[in-house]
Amino acid sequence: MPLNLVHDADGLPRIVLTEPTGSSAEVLLYGGQVVSWKNERREELLFMSTKTSWKPSKAIRGGIPVCFPQFGNLGSLEQHGFAKNRMWSLDDDPSPLPPANHQSSVDLVLKSTEEDLKIWPRSFELRLRVTLSAGKLTLIPRVRNTDKKAFSFTFALCNYLSVSDISEVRVEGLETLDYFDNLSNRERFTEQADAITFDSEFERVYLSTPTKIAIIDHEKKRTFELWKDGMPDAVVWNPWDKKAKALPDLGDEDYQSMLCVDSAAIETPIILKPFQEWKGRQEISTVSSSYCSGQLDPRKVLYGFH
Repeated sequence: MPLNLVHDADGLPRIVLTEPTGSSAEVLLYGGQVVSWKNERREELLFMSTKTSWKPSKAIRGGIPVCFPQFGNLGSLEQHGFAKNRMWSLDDDPSPLPPANHQSSVDLVLKSTEEDLKIWPRSFELRLRVTLSAGKLTLIPRVRNTDKKAFSFTFALCNYLSVSDISEVRVEGLETLDYFDNLSNRERFTEQADAITFDSEFERVYLSTPTKIAIIDHEKKRTFELWKDGMPDAVVWNPWDKKAKALPDLGDEDYQSMLCVDSAAIETPIILKPFQEWKGRQEISTVSSSYCSGQLDPRKVLYGFH
């Protein structure tokens, strides 16, 4: 089956992935960015800003942006690097991964250009496989050093999750971990709470995190399970009301229905020698939450006990 490549009125070509139970995902060539993931009931699972600019050259606020070769402002490049503002290509040779099933999987590639080499003088190939299956969305990013010298980079997949009401959401799996608090000049603290809940602006980089994190939406009775490998850190972010008003590409009330939980490699940059390749992996799945006395059994979420 050929890829379903759609050219929308906004002029940004997108690939539409489908699978037999009725779920779907949409991936833009611009930024290699997943911008939609709907379950079999056609409910949108990813958040997209009401003020998103769909014009090339502007970053898209929502979905799953790819941050490379720099996370945030931790370096000399633009915020979160330049990969999110580039037009990617379909990857005809995703080796050594097996060929993709085109109906439910797509391989994209971004190769360094002369323009990129001026601002980041390192030759690279960045690949991303996006695979849709029943109840699950999998992203496999890979970076290959095609330069003559070693280089290092930081990386993140920024998962903008759609939630019913941020004040009714809790995140489990990050208890007792160290984190950098970006609201306190990246000072290092240790998480004391049993679970993370939200009542004000929140921006933390959790370090050496477990492979699985649970994001529990009390009101929707839905839990996102985020499973990751090769990306040891996790960023948790919500701008809250004042910051939302200050961000030009975010609606004033948008913060109430979104939560970012990112798979990332930030604290220890990834170092690649010439021709070496780094590979990460993340899977996001949804399960219905069952509550007892207002709390989810975290073992069920984190370890899959039934």
